[in-house]
Amino acid sequence: MSDSASRTGPSLRVAQLNIGSLLEPGWDERRLEIVSWLDHLEPDVVCLEEVWAKVAEPDASTAHWLAERLAAPDRGAWHVAFGGGEFDDSLWPDAGVLFGSAVLSRWPIDEHRHWPLPVVPDDDPFPSQVPWELVHARTAGLDVFACHLASAPLHGHHRRAQVLAVDDHIRSVRRELDGPAATRGPRTTMPVILCGDFNAEPESDEMRFLTSLCDLEGQRTYYQDAWKVAGDGTPGWTQDWRTHPFAAALNVPRKRIDYVLVGDPFSRVDGAGRVLHAELAFHESRTGVMASDHIGLCVDVLWPQRPR
Repeated sequence: MSDSASRTGPSLRVAQLNIGSLLEPGWDERRLEIVSWLDHLEPDVVCLEEVWAKVAEPDASTAHWLAERLAAPDRGAWHVAFGGGEFDDSLWPDAGVLFGSAVLSRWPIDEHRHWPLPVVPDDDPFPSQVPWELVHARTAGLDVFACHLASAPLHGHHRRAQVLAVDDHIRSVRRELDGPAATRGPRTTMPVILCGDFNAEPESDEMRFLTSLCDLEGQRTYYQDAWKVAGDGTPGWTQDWRTHPFAAALNVPRKRIDYVLVGDPFSRVDGAGRVLHAELAFHESRTGVMASDHIGLCVDVLWPQRPR
């Protein structure tokens, strides 16, 4: 799939990775591994989490560094939408650091926005000390979102509040495109693309909610889980201690917690939004180091209106 010649028909290629550019070691080497993988995959849009920048230089984030290295004369510049917040002083003493997510696109970004995501009252202070977020970029007629949700297995109550907020924010952006009036006839727009490190397994309430398998607080929604729809039938672990030294060092069990989600394709003209293929990416080394403590994804989605 990684060879651009393997694409059949107009499609959108999405890459997703939590890059761990601040908290995990070896960033100077790992960032070159990420560039090598992105050159290999040739995606159209890229969603990244655990991106950081200085408050005084938000346009010089670690995502911008990657975008600058991906630019080539025959392919043009990459465009970046980054959004993040500051850690609580008790967790991270450097008040000048923003920590968040980013969307990279081959096309100019027409608008973008960053929303902090909520946490609920808890005896554990950690979830409220980290700036969990949702970042939106509108590019080439696409609405692409990247998010990072509360991290620990016991943080499901925070993640449930966060996915409700994520869905509300997306609805606010997509109201005219995907609201009730838009479903009465054929839809000509692409559905939303929602990627991220959700820190939640497919069986969790938060992921079941996003894929229409349960309601939360009377709210319901629907996104396609690209791996479930078009993966190779394996579990698709995005953390695996058997093959990944970072996961082994952290002693975390095998989990699928990173996703590419695609909005409802129903009644879209010419099959727009159909998930064609999904595979793991960044799961083996191309330069001698691993890209991240997470494994990423590469997904192809049918896009009849794809611009040249």
